Amino acid sequence: MRIVIGLEYDGSTFTGWQSQPHGNTVQDVLEHALSQVADSRIRTVCAGRTDTGVHALAQVAHFDTQARRPLSAWVRGVNALLPPTVAIHWAAPVAGDFHARFSAVSRRYRYLLLNRPVRPALQSGRAGWFHRPLDVAAMTDGARHLLGEHDFTAFRAAQCQAKSPIRVLQRASVSRHDEFVVLEFQANAFLHHMVRNLVGALVYVGQGKHPPAWIGQLLAGRDRARAAPTFDAAGLYFLGADYDAGWGLPLDAIGAPRPVMMGC
Repeated sequence: MRIVIGLEYDGSTFTGWQSQPHGNTVQDVLEHALSQVADSRIRTVCAGRTDTGVHALAQVAHFDTQARRPLSAWVRGVNALLPPTVAIHWAAPVAGDFHARFSAVSRRYRYLLLNRPVRPALQSGRAGWFHRPLDVAAMTDGARHLLGEHDFTAFRAAQCQAKSPIRVLQRASVSRHDEFVVLEFQANAFLHHMVRNLVGALVYVGQGKHPPAWIGQLLAGRDRARAAPTFDAAGLYFLGADYDAGWGLPLDAIGAPRPVMMGC
């Protein structure tokens, strides 16, 4: 049978989601715990693979198993075996043709940026930081150029393995909450480092280094070398993936609002 789970994790101590030989990834610790409960090898597939230092508030993953366990075992039982920085929120049976990645119709990210002269201490590893004042209105104007279907070559990592750089960005918002600037993005899918590269470009606009129209010029130029550097991973959060209601997932448990000042 196929089981789908929703989980959150602090990515600060992990080298990303995807399994690695050293074992220090979210997928590695999750599969180890699931396998112990199932008493057999479990492999998982997630909605959106996150990089080193990137967090998730509502990651979605599925796995197949022949083990018959109550749903509570896939939540409380597995959580008892996970490190404190990873926690499963819910588990549900799902149709065999469901796929955490390919069934998702969109994905959402948030970047939490502390904007003050002094570096963070309590938010270290949980928020990005920029020391100069940022013009949120200019950043918002720049973000409007990103909406719609575009070739995002200027915002993809050199090692990106996606077959096409074309993506549809459905939301790009910038807002200020006291000392924090919050950037949120929603798209059908994202390229490798795409969100962090978008944040880097918008920070350039916010500090007055380029006008908002520069964002559109980067899109048209399709040249990564002309864009801003990739921004720090610490402030990036995978908010969740969206699925058709027909799958019957517990949508009320996916991507629930959290206090913005703590990045979640």
